[in-house]
Amino acid sequence: MYKIDFKPSVKKDFKNINIADIHFIRNSLHEFEKNFSSIYEKSLIQSGKIKKLQGKKETLYRLKLRSFRIVYKKLDEKLIILIIKVTTRENAYK
Repeated sequence: MYKIDFKPSVKKDFKNINIADIHFIRNSLHEFEKNFSSIYEKSLIQSGKIKKLQGKKETLYRLKLRSFRIVYKKLDEKLIILIIKVTTRENAYK
């Protein structure tokens, strides 16, 4: 089972998001963590909710939640999903 961990800079990302959206994001991430498996991930990739990002040295993924983008990476040896950034679509790819 995977565990979600947040990069310290994510706290700053949450400061720019209203409280209702923060609750939505946290609830969605809790569900993501609870259901995460290779089969679940493949179904989200097929539906377009997850995409492997290109052009980076490390393997990063993007999870779409409404108008927000969650950038994360999987650390298999620790079974951790590390949330790197939470932002709106407009700011996600800058």
